Amino acid sequence: MTRRVAVVGGGSSGLACIKSCLDEGLEPVCFESSDDIGGLWRFKENPEPDRASIYHSVIINTSKEMMCFSDFPIPAHFPNFMHNSLIMDYFRMYDDHFQLTKHIRFNTKVLQVKQRSDFSHSGQWDVETENKDGKKEKHIFDAVMICIGHHCHPNLPLHDFPGIDTFKGTYFHSRDYKTPEEWRNKKVVVIGIGNSGGDLAVELSRVAKQVYLSTRRGAWILNRVGDNGLPLDLSFDRTLNFFWKILPYGFFCSLGERRLNQRFDHSLYNLQPKNVTLRLMSQHPTVNDELPNRILSGTIQVKPNIRRFQGSSVEFDDGSVVEDIDLVVFATGYRFSFPFLASHVVSVSENKASLYKYVFPPELDRPTLAIIGLVQPLGAIMPISEMQARWATRVFKGCIKLPSVAAMLKDIQCKQEAMTKRYVSSNRHTIQVDYVTYMDEIAELVGVRPRIWRLLLTDPRLGLNVMFGPCTPYQYRLRGPGKWAGARQAILTQWERVAQPMQTRPCNDPKPKRSFKWLLVLSAAVVGLAVLVYRNNLPAFVQDPTALLDKMKQYLPAQ
Repeated sequence: MTRRVAVVGGGSSGLACIKSCLDEGLEPVCFESSDDIGGLWRFKENPEPDRASIYHSVIINTSKEMMCFSDFPIPAHFPNFMHNSLIMDYFRMYDDHFQLTKHIRFNTKVLQVKQRSDFSHSGQWDVETENKDGKKEKHIFDAVMICIGHHCHPNLPLHDFPGIDTFKGTYFHSRDYKTPEEWRNKKVVVIGIGNSGGDLAVELSRVAKQVYLSTRRGAWILNRVGDNGLPLDLSFDRTLNFFWKILPYGFFCSLGERRLNQRFDHSLYNLQPKNVTLRLMSQHPTVNDELPNRILSGTIQVKPNIRRFQGSSVEFDDGSVVEDIDLVVFATGYRFSFPFLASHVVSVSENKASLYKYVFPPELDRPTLAIIGLVQPLGAIMPISEMQARWATRVFKGCIKLPSVAAMLKDIQCKQEAMTKRYVSSNRHTIQVDYVTYMDEIAELVGVRPRIWRLLLTDPRLGLNVMFGPCTPYQYRLRGPGKWAGARQAILTQWERVAQPMQTRPCNDPKPKRSFKWLLVLSAAVVGLAVLVYRNNLPAFVQDPTALLDKMKQYLPAQ
């Protein structure tokens, strides 16, 4: 019999789960509480309870080549950093191409997910749902994938702000912000310097009389735009990841901080974290290209934490007081929970959940429950959720076995200790992962991690792109389960898709001459590696080297 899998949530993670189930011959049934796909990325004027909600102008801070699903590149003409409406267009293309909608039950809320009485034998779950008319149904599933994300419940820590009950203006969480127009010529305080806080402060500063950006710790600010005008995240490749692993932590952070301070001095702009131990890699960085410009033009003033509210005035920790504040926006993050699950199945406390590789509860008798997308990467969530879904569906089928409970608990403990050691203590830093490291870790379990050294020998052109180019999701479709015939071509043409949306004006400037230096260096490295691998056959190679050289030559870039 075909195993039936319940997928809870129809956002980007839910779509990836439906697709992965279909790829593995499973029967997915997705329950989506709203009337459409898209989850976080679907803009709605009025926020829905227990759901994240974005503002009208949101543009994603990961580039299209790094955020796409691994076997479905984003169209070449789409901009590198997409508005939320274009992200929804891409999701609909993905949905239509793989015919996912027919597996989704819209306007259906999941009330309860409970283990069946024979769970230790069957691994099955009872799932109770309710549609928009109030009709409740009970279903039996062989496995469950939960894809509701971690932007569930807004964190509004009013108890940390004495006098907020006396505040005469308006205050709300950032999820309730939509457009800036009604705050024209008003005085605004934005609390929090994460990505939402930075974006809202910048947008409001274009119309407001004055914006004050309040931060307890400060932050390191990254650009979307990197060297030579290319998307910054395309430089987060395997080479950078290699140096991150081998260089001393403090030295690596110093190199990154020096680069960021060359763009603008974070100390001069009052943004540098005040604690000397709070390094670049100790907290989730903020991505914002415009914030320094708004500070430089005076429309945003960076302030410390708020000490107290009194009427319409705000006093900060440095003793400064600002009068006549009209609006306070709490960009203070979210809390996640799974109210339809029993606490003994997945327990959440202070935004922490004990999950093997952030996916599987370690102590279930049967591994038939997976939490998908419950991570906070420096990078895009879509490819990570897809990789987790590919792993989970293979586990459901019995193709992959999880380790012992003791081994899983040890892995969880090691990850928690590493996170505690590296990151500042915060509800925000409980599910952090490094994109390349985590993708490779799960890909190894699935059997799809690229074998770079083998590629360098058998397909040097592709191997060089995988080793020194951006770690795009297509790399994880080159081999193993779910191998995609278009992966190689997608990797070799990724820079063309990066360039195309910017080629909107003919330019007759002479093209720079190509440098052969790196080609020669890399070719020499490949030859050296080949000699090392085939050292036992060197006599035959010396007598007739043309066979191997001809094979290598056909894969090198054409000149």
